[in-house]
Amino acid sequence: MLENYLPVLIFVVMGIAFGVLPIGLGYLLAPQRPDSAKLSPYECGFEAFEDSRMKFDVRYYLVAILFIIFDLEIAFLFPWAVVLKQIGLFGFMAMAVFLGILVIGFIYEWKKGALEWE
Repeated sequence: MLENYLPVLIFVVMGIAFGVLPIGLGYLLAPQRPDSAKLSPYECGFEAFEDSRMKFDVRYYLVAILFIIFDLEIAFLFPWAVVLKQIGLFGFMAMAVFLGILVIGFIYEWKKGALEWE
């Protein structure tokens, strides 16, 4: 009965070893020379200059919405392009409606000035 679980046990042990061993080797072999520049907090390559709870400009959120629009578009276009011959005209029209909605969102972002960065 236990011999059926041996491959699972070996798999779990090897998975843990592959996860823990590189981290342990990195910690043991890496040079340990901390200094004030390495230990200082920074944000996006700059030193923190204000409270971390400050309000962000709305443009950050507009750029995030733009990213989601284009990310969704690409995520749905690849599988659609692969099966375009099988889904026919209905699939083509459905994707045209989807892309039309995304273009409307893009035009809205453009009109709001999300593409103009100061």
